[in-house]
Amino acid sequence: MEYSAIVIQQYYGFKVSLPGMDPFKIASIVKDKITRRRGGTEELRYYRFRGGKWYGGIATGDVVGCNLRCKFCWSWRYSYYTNKGFFCRPEEAFNRMLNIAEKRGYRYVRLSGGEPTIAKDHLLDLLKLFSETKYTFILETNGLLLGRDMRYARDLANYHNIVVRISFKGTTPLEFEYLTGASREFYEYQFRALINLLEAGFKPGEEFYAAAMLSFSPKENVEKFLRKLASIHPVLAEDIDIEYVILYPHVVQLLRKNKLKPLIAYRPNGIPDFMI
Repeated sequence: MEYSAIVIQQYYGFKVSLPGMDPFKIASIVKDKITRRRGGTEELRYYRFRGGKWYGGIATGDVVGCNLRCKFCWSWRYSYYTNKGFFCRPEEAFNRMLNIAEKRGYRYVRLSGGEPTIAKDHLLDLLKLFSETKYTFILETNGLLLGRDMRYARDLANYHNIVVRISFKGTTPLEFEYLTGASREFYEYQFRALINLLEAGFKPGEEFYAAAMLSFSPKENVEKFLRKLASIHPVLAEDIDIEYVILYPHVVQLLRKNKLKPLIAYRPNGIPDFMI
């Protein structure tokens, strides 16, 4: 069920703030700060490169900047900002991730941290480089820009080695607004991203899938959300990647600042296997 503003405030324990922001305008502003052109190539700000246990082992480039302001974000110390980190050319980011993957025997690489789709040219250049390797590139994104632009989805479909993970922020428009700071009207663009990827030829459950932050969602809303995924394609509701808040110290700090209490959350030393 959907909740009124007053009920949401009582239920979740955080203050309502309306109206929400426009994530497309934010993306444009952020792009000007986190990208630059050198010799016709788009460079992007990163704040680190690392290996990790996620997906069974993956090399990650963590990027700066995002078009949402999620109140539970694990990377908020960098995704909220545009003046941190360092610029990398696609070739440099490729070499750093490739080196990590080769040394550790990984099968996967990804961009994470901020929102990688903001830097489209950089992302496509990186995908082209990895398309000539054995590695699968997992694109973690909130999907908003893919939902707005069918051409973007078609551009991604040119690469055989990509898997797109659309990370939903809440299970209803109202949850989306409270959790991200963006106006609820933009929530549907995440579903539109799934539709665009499907129409571009991506295989659901194999080449693209939905993930959802459920730490703040009552059961009724989750059930409604799953039905909507199934209406796009049944596999999307069956193969959903469930996310819950991980209580890293800096995440706890952000939750307290926003007076936000998750219904379900896990400590870093108690993360269940299905989230890894």
